[in-house]
Amino acid sequence: MLRALIFDFDGLILDTETPLIDAYAAVHAAHGVPFERKLFLHGVGHADYSFDPWHGFSPHADRAELENERRAAKDQIILALPVLPGVRELLDAARTAGLRAGLASNSPHSWVDSHLRRLGLFEHFEFVGCREDVASPKPEPDLYRLVLNRFGLRGREAVAFEDSNTGSRAARRAGVWCVAAPNESTAHHDFSHVDWLVPSLAQVDLPALRARFESA
Repeated sequence: MLRALIFDFDGLILDTETPLIDAYAAVHAAHGVPFERKLFLHGVGHADYSFDPWHGFSPHADRAELENERRAAKDQIILALPVLPGVRELLDAARTAGLRAGLASNSPHSWVDSHLRRLGLFEHFEFVGCREDVASPKPEPDLYRLVLNRFGLRGREAVAFEDSNTGSRAARRAGVWCVAAPNESTAHHDFSHVDWLVPSLAQVDLPALRARFESA
């Protein structure tokens, strides 16, 4: 029986991933440096992927100042973003149906909690689990197991909503049925392991979700 919904944050509730890439692109453009968007796209949602975002700049470039420019551009973009389609509707439906709502994010509480409060969503979640709450981030299952343990549930009693390969693998490793709703930055990820792949959470309503979940 379905008892809880567990949401990712970045890229799923708020598209903070595409603005991150757009901010890097803006700084590159401002300095006349070519921008390799595909390289940055491959870094989204992968905790174990690293590269030098300023490799195209002169070795003498002030990287601290470039980071300041990047943060300012990103903050400006993100503060103007709306909650992604379908999120509020699912949260409202869960509350009406008596389902518990949790959140499992690879980002820190300082980031996630502040945005949830700004967007008026914090009170929708019974529990928010973030990177510093567990030993290992996604793709390890620790965050999902944390939420399940807090709720006293088994994986088969919850549905996870993710936008990336990393997050969806974490959910499946915890035994949680998973819906993936990729965004522009994660559309290239492999989602062959998820239970339901949708273009947007706006395509998911609670009755349809229950039907798929219970027939699995």
